[in-house]
Amino acid sequence: MTRVPLSVLDLSPISEGSTVQQALRNTVDLARQTEEWGYERYWVAEHHFVGVASSSPAVLIGLIAAATNRIRVGSAAVQLGFTTAAAVVESFGTVDALYSGRIDLGVGRSGQRRAEAVAGDGRGMPERVSSPDPSGLFPPAPAEAAPRRTPLLSASLAALQQPEAQAPDFVGQLDDLAALLAGTYERDGVPLTARPGAGAGLSVWLFGSSAGPTAREAGARGLPFAASYHFSPGTTLDAIDEYRRSFVPSANLSEPYVAVSADVVVAESDEQARGLAASFPQWVYSIRSGHGAAEYPNPDGATPLTDEQYRLVADRVETQFVGSAATVTDRLEALQEATGADELVLTSVTYDHVDRLRSYELLGKEWGLPRLRV
Repeated sequence: MTRVPLSVLDLSPISEGSTVQQALRNTVDLARQTEEWGYERYWVAEHHFVGVASSSPAVLIGLIAAATNRIRVGSAAVQLGFTTAAAVVESFGTVDALYSGRIDLGVGRSGQRRAEAVAGDGRGMPERVSSPDPSGLFPPAPAEAAPRRTPLLSASLAALQQPEAQAPDFVGQLDDLAALLAGTYERDGVPLTARPGAGAGLSVWLFGSSAGPTAREAGARGLPFAASYHFSPGTTLDAIDEYRRSFVPSANLSEPYVAVSADVVVAESDEQARGLAASFPQWVYSIRSGHGAAEYPNPDGATPLTDEQYRLVADRVETQFVGSAATVTDRLEALQEATGADELVLTSVTYDHVDRLRSYELLGKEWGLPRLRV
């Protein structure tokens, strides 16, 4: 049977006791391998001041593109609240100038939402909550899915933005991105041409987790949309529905195109995969509790979560697809059918790099991806 393409989402996780340097070497190695195994795209995340090494997506994308030959490489996603449209277009335009036709510019609203959380009541934008789903694929969203005000969040924003800077308007930044890429940008009535950037062959995507401005703008602008199921499974269907309702055909797309992300761990057997994923709850708890992603824990020494702690992460743990390649393929097929996804984006995090490689290799083979001849 013909299945939808699979892509990779990589946070460049730093394993407990390892280093930033090794995490980045692992990322480049995984990109080379997944290209050979037939994966469609290689997405890198943007996170700051936590236990992952993916803080500079444009730089990392350039390194990955230089180390590979075919696979598309993109950002999932640039946090527009921490930068300007001009800086994004110039940096990604630089990479595109050397690797034209392979670079995807994924952008998201995370920076704006974090700024709102600090400036407001600490909760940021509320999420819509889906009803429980009997399949277990779409549990209700956690009660506090939006960012909360924490010392780490406040300090991070202070470090990432100029003093007294305000997070730019998201829709306005999207307008600026489009104008800069088209070569029609003006500021205060003065035409400005981004070089590199203007006329770049970048494919622009929007990444979102709820039925909010990101999903609506992706649809209204006729852009591809990536729904972050791995981050917020309970709001995925709402986000996709909003995107499809808002969709207007464009020069980029004649009909909606949806990618859906999922956490997976694949091994030779279900039991072995469960062992590899045993410290995933602790890692997600470090994120959800407001402390920021910790270095990925060794499953052999991870302390079990309390019942109260587990409730905060249950939706993500129970929607992580863990097992043999056949087991995970069945779950992914169900997710694809339920969402109508045109592409699945997989993030597989394990303590040992060799296990992460094997996870993607086994799944790609079971899925029937076309391997490159080397």
